[in-house]
Amino acid sequence: MKRRNFVKDNVMLSGALGFGIPGLLAQSNAIESNSPKLPGQFKLKYAPHLGMFEASAGKDPINQLNFMADMGFTAFEDNQMKGRSVALQQKMANTMEKRGLSMGVFVAHEISWNQPNLTNGDLALRKKFLEEIKGSIEVAKRVNAQWMTVVPGHVDLRLSKGYQTAHVVESLKQASALLEPHGLIMVLEPLNFRDHPGLFLTESPQAYEICKAVDSPSCKILFDIYHQQIQEGNLIPNIDASWDEIAYFQVGDNPGRKEPTTGEINYRNVFKHIYDKGFKGIVGMEHGNSRPGVDGEQAVIDAYLKSDSF
Repeated sequence: MKRRNFVKDNVMLSGALGFGIPGLLAQSNAIESNSPKLPGQFKLKYAPHLGMFEASAGKDPINQLNFMADMGFTAFEDNQMKGRSVALQQKMANTMEKRGLSMGVFVAHEISWNQPNLTNGDLALRKKFLEEIKGSIEVAKRVNAQWMTVVPGHVDLRLSKGYQTAHVVESLKQASALLEPHGLIMVLEPLNFRDHPGLFLTESPQAYEICKAVDSPSCKILFDIYHQQIQEGNLIPNIDASWDEIAYFQVGDNPGRKEPTTGEINYRNVFKHIYDKGFKGIVGMEHGNSRPGVDGEQAVIDAYLKSDSF
């Protein structure tokens, strides 16, 4: 029997009988001594999302969180967290706390994928954005999150880039003033032109420039390696150049946006680089699985074990 199958069958039982992780691991160790045995087996804090291990853990979010912890992951991210019920947010937060899972990013505001948002200087849209940031502060407190994702929206073709940049910076300064007293960080995510054509924020130097202009500990960069491989390449030099403004990483291989080892990116080298630079934050697993079912989910775990083996 494979360890993951054993864990799947016993996640609920372990909670009901009070085994906890030590007892569960002792049993799983006896079954397959060559498998990774301990929580926290990864050097970096990789963060799966709901649905990534659904075939193994079932649809219940709490079971999925427990499964992630059983597999040695120490973080979790959830773009949709803000839209979940307060009761479920609290239940998920309690589970993460008990299992040692750090909460990663959630999306802080309604993102406009086809029209200007923060770029055109519309005061009504800015007010709406700031109200959504206020609401996200409450969510972050509830689920013990430190980071939230912000995307400035679509290019306004009627305005020069300089004016658009100034409008974005002003909105982010006002949002930072709301976030700073709570020690929270909005992370700006540049997105690639192929998957998200027409968006304003696309490159790491641009995000770096904006963060320097905002000049706040509450406004940093989400460096999504998948997006930046498509948009600009030159990954490690660009990571180094914008390092002091990066607060969060996300990953996915290219082409395909699946787990590491399925595409062209040498994630082992990239992970080693950011680890050696002292990165202590979260690396979000914002990608799909290359294969369906339990075997595909095992392939995801194996890919991270391989890419993390440096």
